[in-house]
Formats: sequence, structure tokens, C-alpha cells
Amino acid sequence: MTDLSTSPDPHTTAGKLADLRRRIDEAVHSGSAAAVEKQHAKGKLTARERVLELLDEDSFVEFDEFARHRSTNFGQQKNRPYGDGVVTGYGTVDGRQVAVFAQDFTVFGGSLGEVFGEKIVKVMDFALKTGCPVIGINDSGGARIQEGVVSLGLYGEIFRRNVHASGVIPQISLIMGPCAGGAVYSPAITDFVVMADQTSHMFITGPDVIKTVTGEDVGMEELGGARTHNTKSGNAHYLASDEKEAIEYVKSLLSYLPSNNLSDPPAYPEQADLEVSELDLELDTIVPDSANQPYDMHKVIEHVLDDGEFLETQPLYAGNIITGFGRVEGHAVGVVGNQPMDLAGCLDIAASEKAARFVRTCDSFNIPVLTFVDVPGFLPGTGQEWDGIIRRGAKLIYAYAEATVPLITVITRKAFGGAYDVMGSKHLGADLNLAWPTAQIAVMGAQGAANIVYRRELAEAAAAGNDVEARRAELVAEYEDTLLNPYLAAERGYVDAVIPPSETRKHIVRGLRALRGKREVLPPKKHGNIPCRPRKDGKDSTMSEIHVLHGQPTPEELATVLAVVQTRAAAAQAAREAAARVASGPASPWTDRSRTMRSAPHPGPNVWRTSGWAH
Repeated sequence: MTDLSTSPDPHTTAGKLADLRRRIDEAVHSGSAAAVEKQHAKGKLTARERVLELLDEDSFVEFDEFARHRSTNFGQQKNRPYGDGVVTGYGTVDGRQVAVFAQDFTVFGGSLGEVFGEKIVKVMDFALKTGCPVIGINDSGGARIQEGVVSLGLYGEIFRRNVHASGVIPQISLIMGPCAGGAVYSPAITDFVVMADQTSHMFITGPDVIKTVTGEDVGMEELGGARTHNTKSGNAHYLASDEKEAIEYVKSLLSYLPSNNLSDPPAYPEQADLEVSELDLELDTIVPDSANQPYDMHKVIEHVLDDGEFLETQPLYAGNIITGFGRVEGHAVGVVGNQPMDLAGCLDIAASEKAARFVRTCDSFNIPVLTFVDVPGFLPGTGQEWDGIIRRGAKLIYAYAEATVPLITVITRKAFGGAYDVMGSKHLGADLNLAWPTAQIAVMGAQGAANIVYRRELAEAAAAGNDVEARRAELVAEYEDTLLNPYLAAERGYVDAVIPPSETRKHIVRGLRALRGKREVLPPKKHGNIPCRPRKDGKDSTMSEIHVLHGQPTPEELATVLAVVQTRAAAAQAAREAAARVASGPASPWTDRSRTMRSAPHPGPNVWRTSGWAH
């Protein structure tokens, strides 16, 4: 107990200062020692430790450290820790201001209640008003059930601010623990999501509910672990080995991003040497003589960027396309490139959406885009067609066509069919289009084209009893010499220059210098209508509206879920029986009532658009 005989009089200045220090200490140590020890045992930092790891030393200014919840439900008034389970405020990263919030799993499991949500809303509003990035560190079990619908209301307030901030200030989410139920939608709207291996999890419906409802047995890591979201769903942009690496990645990411959409990214100007070096000459031999032999596009990218430094985003997802950041003459650039080492560089659904999102992010934040093209076309197959490659591939067209930042495209080898147009072509608004002499710009490759263009010649050779394959080889060579080169495109101005590969960096440096003052105005509009993704099969999911926001399902929740399942199963059985009766008897308008109705497809949660301040 405190010795009252030595404690300052609480009515004096000294006493009030002592009381303040006591309250600050309580706020800093709001989680119990046991909870902190448990957090550390899992290899996880506490909320404050994460904030201090992220920010420059002694730069953190905290908001609302004495805020406490106001709920009296279920005896909550007896436990009112300072901070309410979330640390919010602002500070600096490498001397640049950022806003931050960190959910504290050691207090109420990091669950979101009214005051918790109000604190996040406040710091997001602060970031928008001051034009600085906001970084959210997520480690929460979901909504605070004891506070009821008010928790859900605050989720909605956070989502709305995520949307309003999209394209205005950079938003980065660090997933450092569970992020369940409705809480996942805030990171989904942000620009970048970084997860730590084995300790980060995101899902709407947990493993227990999935097993109860569908019978599917899946673990947390497989369902929503960091590796799953980095390799399968594409919801995450980087897989870190631990929390400290995740934080370091965010710091690196911030070094390429401006504070807001009205400022430029940080620059460290350094005039490039435009003389062709031995390193540059390596590009002259990087493309194999055989058009079917792959090479690593990373090497091309690294030869062009300052010091070969390239910060890749989503490296484990859609490996057939590369996205990331680098610098040219000290100025930030975004890079998109087809990867011949994976699916021959074909564009598929995942690659199209990955690249489209990245290009739009760069355009939102005034970052020029360099595009390296070696694409034989869109990946064929029923899976791609049925899953919506037309609509979802169109997102990449949309992204390039609406971009107003400097766009420079280099065609290294193949640029066939519609994929040529999609990959930053002159026709979509690219400012500078370059091609290597190895470039092949055409409607399709020689082998496929020969069967169409020379169909008659091949048929005549077969009818005459000649060697068809030898004739085909001659015609393929003729097609290659006539159309499979960069010069027809250069004649029409679709390519601004055909250059030796070793001079690529020199041309990009000069191009970026010239384009630094680029100004382009798009037609005035409220916003565009980007092609959004419908549900995968167009069907209404049986349990699409049932979500678990926090913890394990209660018996009452499971009973509700099972009741819905049983009701729908009974309705489906009745429909099948009615259909059988119709099939076995004469057609009648009175019995033909077995048709089931499906709701119209809704866009998915990964809709992304920009917004900005009106001036």
C-alpha cells in the first residue's frame, strides 16, 4: 500500500503531478503481467512495443491514453483499464510524420468496443486532416460482444474513413495476431497489408464455425494464416518471418510513398552516369535466342534501378507478374513486369488484379510507373474464362488508362494480342514506349499465326504430297521476318524508339527527367466504375450472411446457424421434390413452381478506388 504519510497532498501541485505519473504508469501497463508474459511467449510484442519499434526514438505522442470504456453491461464497470485496449497517436518514421494505432491483445483480447473504436476514428481523422500516412497494427479477437451493436457501429465508422482516405493518404495494415470477422475489412481497404509468419491470421468465419456448418476441418494457419494470404488469396503484400521484419518492411515501404496525394514521394537526387557500363552491357545478352526459353525479369529490373535495389510487393502471389518499388536518380518509381519464369509471363486473373491494384496505388500517390513487357497473351482455359478473366483482366486496362503519372514501357520480347495493349501500351496513354530489337509485337506468335495465315498454303502442300512440316517451318520463318519484330510498331509511332538493351537505363533516366513536369487532366466525373468482381460462380452462398465477429461460437450462435442450415436444406429438398413431380407429370403453370431464385451477384470486398481533396 501507498504510505500516506509520505505521499504528497493530492490538493497541491506536487500531489497532482504524482497522481498524473501514477495514472500514466497505469495506462502504460494496462495489460496484466500475466497477459504480457503470454504475449511474449507466443513470440509477439505488446502494442506499445510495436509502436516504439516502428517510430523514431522519443517521437511518439499519444492520444487518449486515459480514455476508458463506459459500458456497465455484464459487470464491465468493475474493469475499466486506461486506453481501452488500443494505443493511438502520431510520431515520425525517418523524420516523417505518421499516425498510428495499435490494438492491445493484453487488454480485453484487443476486442473493439465503443471507446476503442472512437480512438481509432480520431487518429484516422487526424491523419486525414494533417495529410500523413496512417499505420494500423491489428491484433484483435473482433467486436466486444458485451457492448453490443455499438461495436458494429464503430466498425462501420472505421470502414468509412478507410474509404475516404483511400488514394488521399497511404494506409498500411500490420497484421500481428488475429484479425477476425468484420475487423478484416479495414485492412482489406488499406493500400498494403503486411503479415508475420505463424502469428498472423485473418478470416471472416473461424475454423470451428466452418466445421460445424460445412463439416470442413481446417486449421487457423491453413484457413487464414500469413502464408495463405500471401500465396492464395492475395490479401497480403508481404510475408515477414517475425514482427520486427514486418515493421522493417513497412519502414522501407514508407520511404517510397509520399505523405499524401498532394505531395511527391521522398527523393534523394543523385545524377546518373549515362555512359554505358559493363553492368549495362549484360542486358544485351539476357534475352535467349530461343523465344521459348525463359529468363528472369528481376535481373532486367535491377539493372535499371539505382544500386539494383528493388522492394517487391506480393512476391509470393501471382508470380507471373512482378510489382514493386525502386528509385531512378533517387526518385521513387513503381515497377510492373511480366515474369517469363512463371507461366511464360502470361496474364491471368490473379496477375491482372495484382498489377491493376499496384498501378492504381502508384497513380494515387504520384509515383511514375515503369513497365517491362514480355507477355505471350492471356492464360487460356475454362477456369480463367468462367472465373471472369474478361471482367477482371479489364481492371488492368482501366488502371493504365486512368493513370496520370509518368508511364514508361519497355518491351523486351513478346507482346502478343490483347496483352500487348493491356501492358502499358501507347494506346492506353503511356508517355514513352521503348522496345529492344528482340521485341516481337504482333497479334499472335508465329506458330499459331502460321496455321491461320498460311492455311491454304499448308493444305496445298499436303494435297501435293510435299513435306508439310518443312513448308510450315518456311512459312513460320517468313511470318517472323515480316511481322514478328518491333519495327512495324515503330513505323506507326506505337513505339517511340528501338534501343539496345544496354541503353535502357539511360533512356529511362532521360524520359523521367522530361516527364517530371507532366500534367494531364481527365474528364471531370464523380468517380469511375471499375469492373468489379462478381461472385465466383454467380451463385448465392448458403451461409454468405453469417459471420462470427469474436471468439468461439456460443451454443446459441451455433443453434441459430444450424436452424438456418436446416431451413434451407428443407426448402431445397421441397424444391427437388416439386421438380420431380413436374418432371413426372404433365406440364402445368400451377405445378411449375420449382424454380429457385438467386440473388444478383454483389461486388467483392476488394473493390479499390481513389479519392482526393477537392481544390
